[in-house]
Amino acid sequence: MRTLLITGPGGNGRTTVAAATALAAARAGTRVLVLGTDRVDTLGAVLGTPVGAEPVEVEQGLTARRVDADADFRADLAALQDRAATALDLLGASRLDPEELGPLPGAEELSVLRALRDAALSQAYDLLVVDLPPTPQSLALLALPEELRRCLRRLLPPERQAARALRPVLGRLAGVPMPAEWLYETAARWDTELAAVEAVLADRGTAVRLVAEPGPAGADAVRAAGLGLALRGLRTDALVAGRLLPEDVEDGRLAGLVAQQRKTLDEWRETYDVHPVAHLGRDPRGPDDLAALAVPGVPAVEGTRAGVEWPVTGLPHSRLSSSGEPSTADDVLVWHIPLPGARREELDLIRRGDELTVTAGPFRRTVPLPSALRRCTVDGAALREGELRIRFRPDPRLWPRTP
Repeated sequence: MRTLLITGPGGNGRTTVAAATALAAARAGTRVLVLGTDRVDTLGAVLGTPVGAEPVEVEQGLTARRVDADADFRADLAALQDRAATALDLLGASRLDPEELGPLPGAEELSVLRALRDAALSQAYDLLVVDLPPTPQSLALLALPEELRRCLRRLLPPERQAARALRPVLGRLAGVPMPAEWLYETAARWDTELAAVEAVLADRGTAVRLVAEPGPAGADAVRAAGLGLALRGLRTDALVAGRLLPEDVEDGRLAGLVAQQRKTLDEWRETYDVHPVAHLGRDPRGPDDLAALAVPGVPAVEGTRAGVEWPVTGLPHSRLSSSGEPSTADDVLVWHIPLPGARREELDLIRRGDELTVTAGPFRRTVPLPSALRRCTVDGAALREGELRIRFRPDPRLWPRTP
């Protein structure tokens, strides 16, 4: 199954392009589910069919539904209270009625991730089109599974579960209560669910499609989006440039805007596969208007790569001199991290043990070092042609010696 994530600056036709893409794929014979993530029914307004939490058939081959964060939160709260029933009874706590509360911060993002996972793993569709929130929120959302799994591993290391039989003894020796079994079980379940979302995002059938209106504001938004997606290792399949004015516009007051759009398009074509979409002169509503946009199709999975590769080049010779240092200057490994649109003054690197934290503009990601680089020391870094190249030199204390 293919998954296409649609995002872009707010108010630039993101939902319209998602609906039009799904409609075009369905009319080409693909079984499509388009998933809306807005709290209000913007997707239904564009499709001309109300869309709710239950799947609705828009036309043959095209199904739409919208994430219901309220219902998901209530179900999760009820399940959590059931699992912690014993502890709540011991404390004399009264249970909360799920109807009492609205979704807490973060509940909506978790609902979107769960819906994305369930839909992507479904056998009922060939293509999943997701109308994600505006780009800043989308980037935070797509980073959530990896960040949460990292936090869980640090706070509740899985290897500590092996000592479950010793917890009562360890608790008496330490004089503090040990974490309860249900806590580890909950962490393990969350880790499994988050890993499934990560697998969907890393699949070679998953791609991100950007939507923006050409112009100075759109150019800044696309640069930031491309940088954030590359840092997360997510593949961008196309850039849809929407609301284009005709080249032969007669109104002289619009000539400057047309030239501005043309200049931005030329810059985008140096980096992206750009698909211009003309302005209809009105807000698209219904299948006929969506078909008139002529959005690009969805490429086949065959021949595509999963995510953005971060290769390591320059394998060392594993030869050490009598002083214990690498024998030649060629004994350097280079980690290549594509960061299109990055600026040198906005980059920062911090190594902590076997992890490297990369900061690029407003985005940050902590990644584990490849196994070969864990036995090396950082020798420097440089930004060249939109690629961060980090040099590592083998640590003589850790690198295997040869006779």
